[in-house]
Amino acid sequence: MQSDYAAAFDREMGCTEDEWRGWLPGAVRDQTLSLSEAQALVDLAPGRLRLAWQVLPPRQIGLVRLPRLAVQFRFEGVEAEDRLRFMRYFDLYMHRGGG
Repeated sequence: MQSDYAAAFDREMGCTEDEWRGWLPGAVRDQTLSLSEAQALVDLAPGRLRLAWQVLPPRQIGLVRLPRLAVQFRFEGVEAEDRLRFMRYFDLYMHRGGG
């Protein structure tokens, strides 16, 4: 498991936009979440997390097509320890399948 998270980083997520939007409320736990078109704001008082995403072309492996999203994570005013705590839960919640 990752031991720290930068204040700003990008990720590729293997899901559709509908799946991502459906999972976000659970992934941010009891934090206030505001969703708009392809953005979200998570209140992590005293700071916040800004999320922005765009749909990427699916990854194709043989006959299998896997959906992809490019997601930007931008923490503002959130200390390293709080980022770590939040992202550990977020990552665990978003983990699908696999071992």
